[in-house]
Amino acid sequence: MRYNPPVTTTRQTIHTDKAPAAIGPYSQGVLVSGGKTLYTSGQIPLDTEGNLVGQGDVGAQTTQVLDNLSAVLEAAGMGWSNVVRAGIFLADLGDFATVNGIYAERFDADPPARATVQVAALPKGVAVEIDLIAVG
Repeated sequence: MRYNPPVTTTRQTIHTDKAPAAIGPYSQGVLVSGGKTLYTSGQIPLDTEGNLVGQGDVGAQTTQVLDNLSAVLEAAGMGWSNVVRAGIFLADLGDFATVNGIYAERFDADPPARATVQVAALPKGVAVEIDLIAVG
């Protein structure tokens, strides 16, 4: 018989007014493992008032998404250097080079693991959504 010790993971939801409020039943982020691991929800290019930013401009949308993620990271006491995994969802993989260039600006060195995929559609008809996992 194998012994499985009890799990003692704590769970704390992250909320900041510096990023748009969730548009559904989810948190901006969840901090677990005693505050050491952050899982963010996917961010889309909404401002803090819930308005779409960069209609038709994937570069402006990407910048807004990354700014939103910065706010969630900051609220959890982390920064871009803590990011270990990113997921990028694009409505059009033809936007990859633009999104990749703007994304790369957030990392001085040693960027995280990442997956980028094209999806059939994203909420509110946006061009890009990104989620992160960060470890403190």
